[in-house]
Amino acid sequence: MPDIDPQTMIRIEAAAFRALRQHLLEARPEVQNIDLMNLAGFCRNCLARWVQEAAAAEGVEMTKDAARELYYGMPYDAWRAQHQTDADAATQAAFAVAFAQNVTQKD
Repeated sequence: MPDIDPQTMIRIEAAAFRALRQHLLEARPEVQNIDLMNLAGFCRNCLARWVQEAAAAEGVEMTKDAARELYYGMPYDAWRAQHQTDADAATQAAFAVAFAQNVTQKD
């Protein structure tokens, strides 16, 4: 691995995150969150939650709704109305398993 100073590594990681966000939101909005969770163990909402958690680690208060709006670039309900489709029973059942295995509830 090349010797990379910490600030450069932060910029590289941030650029990779922005590219992933752009890909999921702009290049592939038809890919459903439920399918991402079922296949990969995370979805766009997880990414928004990770933004919220990173903000909290930096002492920045951010609500779940604010993190989702920051990530999606619009209110989450608006994004859902534009892009989300209904999932069949088998997909929903697989999601229940994937969610339980991959998402830690923090309340």
